[in-house]
Amino acid sequence: MVKITFMGAGSTVFARNVLGDCMCTPALCDAEIALYDIDGDRLNDSYVILSAINKNVNEGRASIHTYLGEPNRKDALRDADFVVNAIQVGGYDPCTITDFEVPKKYGLNQTIADTLGIGGIMRALRTIPVLEDFARDMEEVCPDAYFLNYTNPMAMLTGYMQRYTKVKTVGLCHSVQTCSKALLTELGMEDKLEGRTELIAGINHMAWLLKLHDKDGHDLYPEIRRLADQKNREEKHKDMVRFEYIRHLGYYCTESSEHNAEYNPLFIKSKYPDMIEDYQIPLDEYPRRCIKQIEGWNQEKESILKDGAITHTRSLEYASYIMEAIVTNKPYKIGGNVLNHGLIDNLPADACVEVPCLVDGSGITPCHVGALPTQLAAMNSSNISVQLLTIEAARNRDRRTIYQAAMMDPHTAAELNIPDIIAMCDELIAAHGEYMKEY
Repeated sequence: MVKITFMGAGSTVFARNVLGDCMCTPALCDAEIALYDIDGDRLNDSYVILSAINKNVNEGRASIHTYLGEPNRKDALRDADFVVNAIQVGGYDPCTITDFEVPKKYGLNQTIADTLGIGGIMRALRTIPVLEDFARDMEEVCPDAYFLNYTNPMAMLTGYMQRYTKVKTVGLCHSVQTCSKALLTELGMEDKLEGRTELIAGINHMAWLLKLHDKDGHDLYPEIRRLADQKNREEKHKDMVRFEYIRHLGYYCTESSEHNAEYNPLFIKSKYPDMIEDYQIPLDEYPRRCIKQIEGWNQEKESILKDGAITHTRSLEYASYIMEAIVTNKPYKIGGNVLNHGLIDNLPADACVEVPCLVDGSGITPCHVGALPTQLAAMNSSNISVQLLTIEAARNRDRRTIYQAAMMDPHTAAELNIPDIIAMCDELIAAHGEYMKEY
C-alpha cells in the first residue's frame, strides 16, 4: 500500500484535486492518505470533503487520517512514499498583505508577488526554515520518499531542497501542461491542438515554448507570431505582456501575463504609468484573489458538499501521474523543476530549471535541452540571480544577502535606489515579525 502525505492539507481545493486524482487512479486508490496542517478548521474541511470523494468515487478504498500541528508532523510523514507540499507560511493575513503594502509605501507596485520581486523574496525567506524542518523529519522517518513541491516561489524553495537536503525533490507547476493549448485557443488555432508536439524549457513561470508543431510536423510559430502581433495591435486582452514577449523575444512563455509583468523592468514603471492600462496589467491582483477566495470559501464548501454528492474527475495535475509512473513503472513525461545539472547549457549549474523529465520506476530523470536562444537565457538569468541570492540568504541567515537579492531584482532595481531598497527590506523583515525571526 502506498502512503501519500499532504503537507498544507488546509489548501482544501488543491488537496481535493491532487488526492481526488489519486483516488481515481487504480495504482493509488487504496493509498493511506495523511493530511497535515496547522489549522484545525481547514484540516477538518479537507478531511470531510476527501472522505466524501473516497466514498462516492473510490468505494472507500483509501484510508484517510489527519495530523494537526508540529507535534504530529513526524507521524504524518512516517513511512510516506510521496509527500505533496502546498503550504503557505503566514497566509494572506498578515504576510501577503505585508508583502504588498510595505513595498507600495516605497512606490513599488506588484501584481502577484509570490515568485520573484520583493514579495517572492520575502515569501521564500519565511518558507525555507519551515521546509528545513520538513526535510529533517523526512530524512529521519521517510528517507526514500519523493517530495513533490507545489509551493511558490517554486525555483527558490525547490532549489533549496535539492541543494541542501537529502530529500528527493521535484517542483511542479500547473503552467507547463496548459501552455500551448491556451496559446492556440487564444489565437483561434484550435484546429492545431490534436496531435501537436512541443518543447518547453527555462525556469518556473518563465519556461519557454521553444518548439510547437502540428500533427504533420509543420512549425506553428510563424502563424503564432503573426496572429499574436495582430491581436496586441488591435485589441486589449489579458495576455498582452506574453504576446509582447513573442513580438520582441520571439517566443511565448508558460506563466500568465500578470505574473510576467513583474519579472522584468519593462512593464510596471512609475515613469510610464500609461503602460498599466496599455498592457492590461492588474496591479495588486493576488490580494484581490485571496479576498475573493476567503469570502467565497464557505459558499464553495456548501456547494461541494451539497446532498453529499461530491464527485471528482482526474485532473491534469502532475502529482498522481508521477506517483502512478513510479509505482507501476509505466513511463510518463512531465515538465519538472530540477537542478540544472547538464540540462540547459547557458544557464547556471546551480539554478533550478524547468525541463522535460521522464518518470518511471527508476524515479525522475531530467532531459538535456541544450542552449536556449540567447535573449531567453538572458531573461531567465535575470531571475535566477535573485533566486540564488535568496537561497544563499536563507541558508546563511544573512540580511546583507537579502539586500543583494532585492538589489538584483529587475523590477525593484528599476524603480528604487539602494538606500530605499535596504530600508524597504528592513521594514518588511520587522513587519513580518516571528515569520522572519531567523533574519
